[in-house]
Amino acid sequence: MPSLLSDLVPADPGPDALFETFSGWAADRGLELYPAQTEAVIELVSGSNVILSTPTGSGKSLVATAAQFAALARRESGDPTGRVFYTAPIKALVSEKFFAAVEVFGVDRVGMMTGDASVNAAAPIICCTAEILANLALREGADSTVTTVVMDEFHYYADPERGWAWQVPLLELPHAQFLLMSATLGDVTRFEADLSRRTGRPTAVVASAERPVPLQHEYVTSTLLETIEERLATHQAPVYVVHFSRAAAIEQAQALNSLKVTTREEKDQIADLIGGFRFAAGFGKTLSRLVRNGIGVHHAGMLPKYRRLVELLAQAGLLKIICGTDTLGVGINVPIRTVLLTSLSKYDGVRPRLLTAREFHQIGGRAGRAGYDASGTVVVQAPDHVVANEKALAKAGDDPKKRRKVVRKKPPEGTVGYGLPTFERLVEAEPEPLESSFKVSHAMLLNVVNRPGDCYASMRHLLTDNDEPPVRNRRHVHRALQIYRGLLESGVVEQLPRPDAQGRTARLTVDLQQDFALNQPLSPFALACLDLLDRESDDYALDVLSVLEATLDDPRPILTAQRSKARGEAVAEMKSDGLEYEERMVLLEDVTYPQPLAELLRVAYTAFGQTHPWVLDTEPSPKSVARDLFERSMTFTEYVSFYGLARAEGIVLRYLADAFKALRQTVPEEARTDAVADLIAWLGELVRQVDSSLLEEWESLRSPTAEVQSVVEVDRAAPPVTANVRAFRVLVRNALFRRVELAARRNWWALGELDESFPAEAWQEALEPYFAEHASLQTGAAARGPALLLVTEEPGRWVVRQILDDPAGDHDWGITAEVDLAASDAEGTAVVRITAVGQLGGW
Repeated sequence: MPSLLSDLVPADPGPDALFETFSGWAADRGLELYPAQTEAVIELVSGSNVILSTPTGSGKSLVATAAQFAALARRESGDPTGRVFYTAPIKALVSEKFFAAVEVFGVDRVGMMTGDASVNAAAPIICCTAEILANLALREGADSTVTTVVMDEFHYYADPERGWAWQVPLLELPHAQFLLMSATLGDVTRFEADLSRRTGRPTAVVASAERPVPLQHEYVTSTLLETIEERLATHQAPVYVVHFSRAAAIEQAQALNSLKVTTREEKDQIADLIGGFRFAAGFGKTLSRLVRNGIGVHHAGMLPKYRRLVELLAQAGLLKIICGTDTLGVGINVPIRTVLLTSLSKYDGVRPRLLTAREFHQIGGRAGRAGYDASGTVVVQAPDHVVANEKALAKAGDDPKKRRKVVRKKPPEGTVGYGLPTFERLVEAEPEPLESSFKVSHAMLLNVVNRPGDCYASMRHLLTDNDEPPVRNRRHVHRALQIYRGLLESGVVEQLPRPDAQGRTARLTVDLQQDFALNQPLSPFALACLDLLDRESDDYALDVLSVLEATLDDPRPILTAQRSKARGEAVAEMKSDGLEYEERMVLLEDVTYPQPLAELLRVAYTAFGQTHPWVLDTEPSPKSVARDLFERSMTFTEYVSFYGLARAEGIVLRYLADAFKALRQTVPEEARTDAVADLIAWLGELVRQVDSSLLEEWESLRSPTAEVQSVVEVDRAAPPVTANVRAFRVLVRNALFRRVELAARRNWWALGELDESFPAEAWQEALEPYFAEHASLQTGAAARGPALLLVTEEPGRWVVRQILDDPAGDHDWGITAEVDLAASDAEGTAVVRITAVGQLGGW
């Protein structure tokens, strides 16, 4: 039997043959189609649009595979250009679906396009983020070769920032067949009518409230601890305890660690599965203690390897409690029997509010494991003040006098109260109707102007036939006119007196960069900025890094921590200068996170936008995270600890990985000095040693194979850090220079903490004669350069000498150390032991 579904395409791809082939393939894999799946697949192979609104766990992914199969069959039987696009809201989910499709259809027939990766982009089956397809639809319009569109998590249509990307393909691809999928769509009547009108195809709504695993809902007034203990005692684990902040999830997990969650046998099984997994300091040590007791933590701020470990332990049935955030709704692979919501209200970044019906059902829908559980349970905790009041009333018993004396607690100020009626309403409520979130941008107009046909008619269609209310559409029209006039005035667009051979009524006077709106829109701006930098400058390499960092998305938790640290240091300095409180508060408004090259980037962006107007949709955002890490000569663990980012270390690592990819992809060979090459090698190796999965996945996407790994290793061990000699030299240099910086500040205590074999007292005693001779110890670019680091490579170790940069330029003082190569490989970073500090002539 052929191993790939693509090998089973029937010679005559009629509806009956396609359905029989697909259902037979599914049966061979042990998959029996549910009634809703059967109905949806029949409609798809018959050529209808399908709106699939079924609960979580009802097999929507299998229906998407059927849509891909039907589209592939039609392509191979007579439409050689037709392609099917699968879209999802997040890159991780796109990547997951890409590998799943490769396993089903083969590596040659599947491609992927996201903001930072493009694999086999001409393949008949493409997995991509929603924005990629939206821009392709704008660029190609009705002439597009896209014949089938699968939109997963279609409720993102209502997302205020990204909803436009879900709407544009509906407007611009009238010849395509659509499959719209979500567990929480709500009333889709208008989508059904609208799709049929636009595409000329019948549209089937396949909606079912019936779950493969039915759900029970409970509202409880016991304490959270009592609730969890009851679920454990009544075999309703695994329990996913939902919090609305990472801090709350971690704190709750630690509070539960005193419970007896697992048996001795289960603890042994956990230890066997964990094996030699490398837990780093900080949160890693906390997680190690928790999972060994059968308690997991799961949130977006964790390192990928930690999340993967929690998921694997949960899949093995060894975690009874998982404390996490409400992000479990999309792309989370954690089997759950009971979902326990600690609250029905959340702070959404602007204000506290109650959960919407869509959020409630999206979170609760994860309960119940098909093939494992007869039913799933969604439990909602009453507010703490309600629980306290209930206990006080219970203590008073039936005595009316005692009950009247009970002082009832009220909700804390600034919170939104809820009770049993709120719970009952959410359980019964349908998800709210999806509201349009359309957006007009420079990229939209440039795409439309650049394609064949009358751009005015095309824009009129986009601006008047969308799903926006009239008042917002008027604003969109005004915005479009404003952008268009700017394009005309800058000379980027010119109106034509009569339509050209392709029917254009206006045209671009500049060539758009290839895939200008499909990948990183600021990459060409960054490339142009590199020419503005002084390659002879000691800071050239770091300035290159700063240019690239300005094109990356802002990692808010990191920038917030940097600003807080900067303000704390500024307050201390202002206090020492004797400034009054009011003056300090005024001055603090100007203190923020570091923004290298901000003025240069601002001026360059304004000039570049005149001839490359598509960049005007995305402003550069100067910041220093990777650069800050390098300049502080810290390890990843030290940096996370310095800024108090243990709950967001996954965000730190993903940002550093993005910075590395941007450097490697954007900086041309002619701009790569030795210092730039060192920086790229260092950053890549640092990311790889902390969690190799981020770069391994990216590299596997660049050269995917037909064999897709079905079992993920618990801990993908990084290659030996010493194998990358260039990167390891930078790590060693940074480790030595970290000590130079601390010595310059005479921070003997911190120096002693770095190396137990050379305590603080030894540093102070060794360097007091230096400071008696020199007023300061220099820490500029020259001081940290490779010229002042001497390395002697010996078997099993390096002997290194860091020469100190004194103001007189004598260079007769230094630090000598040994680097243990085996220990460095085990730790994933340079393991340095100081052996001597003093005048070079005295050694």
